[in-house]
This record gives sequence, structure tokens and C-alpha cells, in this order.
Amino acid sequence: MLGLSQEELGFRANLDRTYISGVERGIRNPSLTALVSLANGLGITVSELLDGLEGMIAKPNE
Repeated sequence: MLGLSQEELGFRANLDRTYISGVERGIRNPSLTALVSLANGLGITVSELLDGLEGMIAKPNE
């Protein structure tokens, strides 16, 4: 954990804090461009950001 606030991540990723809040709460679906910005702001790759996401998404017919 980096311990970043939404405001700090927003500054680093050049995204608005309210947008980051919406993504965290599942209200907003980030575009690929936003995912790249978030990954850059966190100092990781998009692949690392999305790693494990598959296990968090319900698969059809489950």
C-alpha cells in the first residue's frame, strides 16, 4: 500500500479526486486512458494495476 490520498493520486495521475472516488466506489468505469494515468500515478504498469482483477469479476453462469 502506498498510503496515497485520492487527492494525491489525482495530482500524480492528472485526474480529479472525485473521478478517483467514483472509480473506487464502482460508480465510474475508467477508460483505457484513465487506467494508464492511474497506473503512472501509482508508479506501476497497467498490467500490474489489473493483475488479479479477473478473480474479482463474476463469470457468467456462476
